[in-house]
Amino acid sequence: MDCDKTFHDRLVEPTTPDLPAGFFDRFVFNLHPTDAVTPSVLLGFGIYPPKDTADGFVVLSDGTEQRNLRFATTLGETVDGGGPFRFAVTEPNTIWELRLSDNAIGVELDVTWHARTPPWWGRVAVGNATGQETSFDHLFQSGRYAGTLTVDGVTRSVDGWWGQRDRSRGVRTMSGGQGLHIWFQAQFPAFSIGLLLVETRTGERILLEGAVMHESGEVDAVVDVRHALHADANLDLIDGDVLVVTAVGREYLVHADATAGGGFMAGAGYGGHHGISRGADHVEADRYPLDGSVNPRTLDSALTDRLCTFDLDGLAGSGIFEFAFTRSASYTYRPTI
Repeated sequence: MDCDKTFHDRLVEPTTPDLPAGFFDRFVFNLHPTDAVTPSVLLGFGIYPPKDTADGFVVLSDGTEQRNLRFATTLGETVDGGGPFRFAVTEPNTIWELRLSDNAIGVELDVTWHARTPPWWGRVAVGNATGQETSFDHLFQSGRYAGTLTVDGVTRSVDGWWGQRDRSRGVRTMSGGQGLHIWFQAQFPAFSIGLLLVETRTGERILLEGAVMHESGEVDAVVDVRHALHADANLDLIDGDVLVVTAVGREYLVHADATAGGGFMAGAGYGGHHGISRGADHVEADRYPLDGSVNPRTLDSALTDRLCTFDLDGLAGSGIFEFAFTRSASYTYRPTI
């Protein structure tokens, strides 16, 4: 699958004509140690050419608090970032440069992301209650970092840290009827399991996409996923098992420990705040205590990108388990294992 020819790694040109009103082009990166659940850093940036705006975010979770930075600017004719964030695609689907300068949450980055597996990419097409179809290209890929992370003036090396990148480009208006959302990125020394699963409130599957991406170059598509998850009364994931079945017949039963806390994506602007014009050089910041007082029920969005430890038959891994259980009273989670 040559995604560089069909889903170019560079962002859409800001001046591209005739894009639908809801069009966006967004990337997200995460970075974390390979053997620990703190710190967890999530960062993203998106452009919205029809609205002449761009926005991004940085989220740091350290076990005691979550720091959130959100920024926006006008788009103009070229784009290499916004606010304190800058990026460059050095080699498509292989090397990205990410820079975060001094800002209100005290988190700075100077890192290079190097691909360690091929990417998986495809197209998501889902009907909505609004009548407007969701249709977007989607890519994810595992990599390793080199460089430094600075928090409150203390600098540490991130050489060898794992991190997944995600790209979405198109119109994403999924609304109404969703019950369970999972974006599962379990990284192990020689491969990464990446998938997106969405179910209705009654447990029917809306979409499934993804693959097991190997450092050897193999990309083995995911054909089935089953799960048994445990969440608390606030819809925050505690732990769970995810069974992944691939096209060549392999099965991966992965246990996730999600007790590290943090990764609440409301702090990143999810919940309806992306793509809204705020003029040039808009920056805002806040912090969430990770004592249970902030949770998926209290925030604008239940979406959570939790850094987890994973166990696959004794093989240790780590990575992001993104989840959202709908807050609708009509929904009851249904395990499928």
